[in-house]
Amino acid sequence: MAGITTHVLDADRGRPAPGVRIDFSVMEDGAWRHVKSVVTNADGRTDAPILPGTEARIGQYQLEFHIDAYLKAKPGVTEADIFVDNPVVRFSVSDVKQHYHVPMLCTPGNCTTYRGS
Repeated sequence: MAGITTHVLDADRGRPAPGVRIDFSVMEDGAWRHVKSVVTNADGRTDAPILPGTEARIGQYQLEFHIDAYLKAKPGVTEADIFVDNPVVRFSVSDVKQHYHVPMLCTPGNCTTYRGS
C-alpha cells in the first residue's frame, strides 16, 4: 500500500488517541499549502489514508498534530503539564511506490514519531 498514513497513540495511557485533528500540507513553490484536515477515530487512526498512493508525488510534506486539545481534556492534565502542544512533522517522499506511515506517540511531557510500516 503506497501513500501516507498516520495514527496517534496516547503513550501515557497506552491507548489510541481519538479526536485529534491533523493538518496535512505540501510544500509548493517554497511555501506550505494546506491540503486538508482530518480527525482520528476511536482507534487513533484516520478513516482513510492522509494521501492515497494514487495521489502521491515526490516532494515534501507536513503533518501538524493538534494534540493540545486532546491532552487538556484528559483528567488531571493542566495546561502547565503540556510541554509540546502541536508537534509538526516534516518529511520527504522520495519513492511514490513506498508506503510512508508517520505515527505520533504523545504524553503531556513529550511527543515522538518515526517512520512506521
